[in-house]
Amino acid sequence: MAHMCRQITGSVASCAGWVGVIIATATNDWVRTCDYTVATCVRMDELGSRGLWAECVISPALYHCVALNQILTLPAYIQTSRALMICACLLGLPALLLVLMSMPCVRLMNDTSAIKQRRALVGGVLMLVMAMCGIVSTVWFPIGAHQDEGLMSFGFSLYAGWVGSALCFLGGSVILCCHGGDPATPRRENSFYYSRQGGMASPLDPPANHAKSAHV
Repeated sequence: MAHMCRQITGSVASCAGWVGVIIATATNDWVRTCDYTVATCVRMDELGSRGLWAECVISPALYHCVALNQILTLPAYIQTSRALMICACLLGLPALLLVLMSMPCVRLMNDTSAIKQRRALVGGVLMLVMAMCGIVSTVWFPIGAHQDEGLMSFGFSLYAGWVGSALCFLGGSVILCCHGGDPATPRRENSFYYSRQGGMASPLDPPANHAKSAHV
């Protein structure tokens, strides 16, 4: 039961983290920038917002965005962050499917405990890869934006990326910690019984032999 609870906890955390990564990738409020001095921007109440896909101007009377379509002329930190966040979003679906199919309550044809452990292992590793992609993107992007132009504050999308990456890392770590199986649950292939006459240990695989030995 403890093994299943840990696996469910890791799956829920990973799913929530994947949603956070998707939100961060789809929205453009990563950093708030200022084209003038900080005092001028505060007095004019006009800020710039930059994300992976667009650059916006925010003011009480205006909200205008310009798409960042010039791929070849974009800074390296934007292109790299785009690629890493897209990879993290795409890895989330197979990772969650593998983790769900490794649950003890899910039964597939010809399923064994070894196969379930491999699924949990691969799913947990994919979750950690997602977390690393998100962490690198959400750390590198504000550093690049600060070097490119004046950075005033972090936006909602960046916080969503940080929280999502942390949850993916936590969920992947929990899944990897419990992928070895519950030691309290004995496996059938490792079970033995003893005959009353000979006292020799025999595997418990064929149930018919076990029934015969009980009648001897």
